[in-house]
Amino acid sequence: MNIHFFKYQGAGNDFILIDHSASPIKDIDYEWVKKICDRRFGVGGDGLMFLTSHPDYDFEMLYFNSDGRPGSMCGNGGRCIVAFAKHLGIIDKETNFLAVDGPHYAKISAEGNWVELQMIDIDTIGRDGEAYVLNTGSPHYVARMENLATYDVYHEGKAIRNNETYKKEGINVNFVEDKGDHLFVRTFERGVEDETYACGTGVTAVALSMALHKQQSGHLKTPVKVLGGDLSVEFDYNGRQFTNVFLCGPAEKVFEGELNW
Repeated sequence: MNIHFFKYQGAGNDFILIDHSASPIKDIDYEWVKKICDRRFGVGGDGLMFLTSHPDYDFEMLYFNSDGRPGSMCGNGGRCIVAFAKHLGIIDKETNFLAVDGPHYAKISAEGNWVELQMIDIDTIGRDGEAYVLNTGSPHYVARMENLATYDVYHEGKAIRNNETYKKEGINVNFVEDKGDHLFVRTFERGVEDETYACGTGVTAVALSMALHKQQSGHLKTPVKVLGGDLSVEFDYNGRQFTNVFLCGPAEKVFEGELNW
């Protein structure tokens, strides 16, 4: 059986998307997902998403990591599936959809290539030594760093993700360098088990952690550079809680094709 798919990317974070809006998804073959996400034997992607129907929302986002297993919230994936929903004619300029961490609101440009996705509110940020630990829909570890461009993110991030504290559940490991007018971020992602070009929930976690670190408050907008391009995070912080958190950036269709199901 052939199934039509689309490939989208958001700041280099790339995803395979499949329209299943006519009916719910059942009996996912995890090995099939893993194979399709493989960059040599499949289409290749950091993850795969099904857009499926939901009675109370415009659509539901079902996300799978490239290891084939169901994933936690993916911010760039969320932005890409909003662009996909617009392409399909399911939404226009705004949407309310359901993801694994709950409902999300998003706005999309008329051209359909710029998406502002509302993330969950955050009221708890922990510490692990000098690092910050928080959950922005996915669990994240945030470490400040200098000379990040030449840092060994793969080996250092893998070591933290697999240490005794985080090995069982896994954690995404972010390294950030404060460049003054923007933050530079690199991320080792669980589920992909490698460094990715961008991580939306990771960029969000970094922006909030750095606001706490620098004792900032009010309405804040944080420009962020990742390996795959530019993103920004906007939010309100009153010294206790982060609200109205939006992950903003590009979401672009790359190509489409047919898969053997």
